[in-house]
Amino acid sequence: MASVSLPFTSVHLQCQAIVRPVRASVSGKPSVSEPPVTTLSEKLPLKKIPGNYGIPFVGPIKDRLDYFHNQGRDEFFKSKIQKYQSTVFRTNMPPGPFISPDPKVIALLDGKSFPVLFDVSKIEKKDLFTGTYMPSIDLTGGYRILSYLDPSEPKHAKLKQLIFFLLKSSAKRVIPEFEACYTELYDTLDKELAEKGKSSFQTVNDQAGFNFLCRAFFRSNPPDTKLGDDGPSLISKWVFFQLGPVLSLGLPKYVEELVIRTFPLPPFLVKKDYQRLYDFFYHSSGFVQDEAEKLGISREEVCHNLLFATCFNTFGGMKIFFPNMLKWISRAGVKLHTDLAQEIRSAIRSNGGKLTMAAMEQMPLMKSVVYEGLRIEPPVPSQYGRAKKDLLIESHDAVYQVKAGEMLYGYQPFATKDPKIFENPEEFVPDRFMGDDGERLLKHVLWSNGPETEDPTTANKQCAGKDFVVLVSRLFVVELFRRYDSFEIEVGKTMVILTGSDQPVKPVGSRIVQIIRSSISLETRRRSITLSSINFGSF
Repeated sequence: MASVSLPFTSVHLQCQAIVRPVRASVSGKPSVSEPPVTTLSEKLPLKKIPGNYGIPFVGPIKDRLDYFHNQGRDEFFKSKIQKYQSTVFRTNMPPGPFISPDPKVIALLDGKSFPVLFDVSKIEKKDLFTGTYMPSIDLTGGYRILSYLDPSEPKHAKLKQLIFFLLKSSAKRVIPEFEACYTELYDTLDKELAEKGKSSFQTVNDQAGFNFLCRAFFRSNPPDTKLGDDGPSLISKWVFFQLGPVLSLGLPKYVEELVIRTFPLPPFLVKKDYQRLYDFFYHSSGFVQDEAEKLGISREEVCHNLLFATCFNTFGGMKIFFPNMLKWISRAGVKLHTDLAQEIRSAIRSNGGKLTMAAMEQMPLMKSVVYEGLRIEPPVPSQYGRAKKDLLIESHDAVYQVKAGEMLYGYQPFATKDPKIFENPEEFVPDRFMGDDGERLLKHVLWSNGPETEDPTTANKQCAGKDFVVLVSRLFVVELFRRYDSFEIEVGKTMVILTGSDQPVKPVGSRIVQIIRSSISLETRRRSITLSSINFGSF
């Protein structure tokens, strides 16, 4: 997944798994065709970028309070679009004073202007992974990690090449390890449900995801090491110290501003936790360290990068997207569930009862559902870039001039729900990406810091694990419908807090550590399971 500012989201879903015969076929609803979009040949008018940054210090604070407390993130952007009658405008982005020295950005909130953020010939990505501020490098062993490097920097290509090496070396282990870890997860839950009538999915889901990544990438099972089962909780604490300035705890407005947005949280408080993670990765990744030395990268530096890529990027990305997928699929109803179950089980049967890449290629509805999930609620909502030179940027309605050095910000959910590109953009359309017309829309699926139709390279900032994330997301849907026929959900609030959410929720008591968790419960008839999610970034 791609470089990002990272809000946490939280919903509580009550789901009911229902055993039914699978009879219906894949929906015959035609795929949504791509409407025409404005092109250069139409000679759009050149306009001044509307908006302003307000009085120094006061303007950024006001925008920050609106973003987190007074309006919430989506309403913050919608109100400015309405005010300026433009999807391109000037504003301040959190955290602002005193953590962010320069919060000024030009917001790009439509599907036509947003992709300029992928063009590394025009946009610099140096130290912009978390937006207008950068966490202390003491949190990453004193190194600037790959996510913070611009492709123009010499180490970028070498470090990204090592991530490609890791992904390639683990290719044969991904499907069997995913099946093993998630089968074990469901078996554990089913046993608890049978014995107690209720089971928490949160802890076992955290552990299953982390164990899967470590087993697939490094052939190392955390519970068999000194790390034990502590990996997910250590990661949560470490990530919180990096993302504190862009989180919302649901505390009283000015208390929260003072606690997490006035000064960065001190890295020494998580030094021992991080060292435990580092020791595990150092002892597990020797084969990648050997490859790094051939490229002139120290074993220590590559280990810090492997830790970040696995824990912050991939683990976090899986943990926000899997619950989101469950939510959207559940809401879509029994007809979709039946179609998915039939398609998935039929394809596996036709491949000798084994789940293979070839079998998944015979599941067009499942593939479309995953892409639609990535479109409607991308796990990486925000992108940043700094103009390398004077630019002309187009929206659907106008052309805007950007000066060299100005910061650009894109809020991806607005770009991927652009009504001038997608029909019924706010609706989850499971077969949207099926057929030739649907496949043409894939260039507007942008979750990976690049179009879905393009590939990551050492020369760009597209997520190195783009194909891996799509694969494991497909595996998640497949494993769900190999096991269950259908389920229903009830959406409610939890103690977990949104970053700039429309409806922040107050934490219960003093258990603030729970801010990095959001709960989703999956309930079978008289049985309950709980999923957790974290919204992190990526490569």
